[in-house]
Amino acid sequence: MYYYVFLLLAILGELVGTNLLKISMGFSKLLPTIGSLLSFAVCFYCLSIAMIKVPLNIAYATWSGIGLLLSTVVAVILYKEAINISTIIGLTLIIVGVVILNLYSTK
Repeated sequence: MYYYVFLLLAILGELVGTNLLKISMGFSKLLPTIGSLLSFAVCFYCLSIAMIKVPLNIAYATWSGIGLLLSTVVAVILYKEAINISTIIGLTLIIVGVVILNLYSTK
């Protein structure tokens, strides 16, 4: 069960890394650039540990789907990025897909 903790850590690492990537301004700001690279390194390490027991399709779909959802929420709140109905429908379909994979995939 602790493999899902590593999956959660991978999701959080991706979230932090992606946001630092945005504020690095195309790798022109040193500290956000270093933080982003380190975050992604930790993220991929945790994802690799999670995949020891969590099937690839479930781990990757969960990691990318929840990461995308959380990144969108952060983008709207912190960066005042706009979303529209297409964004909401797309995110909903991704989340539904992740739920279906987690509920009905053979482990």
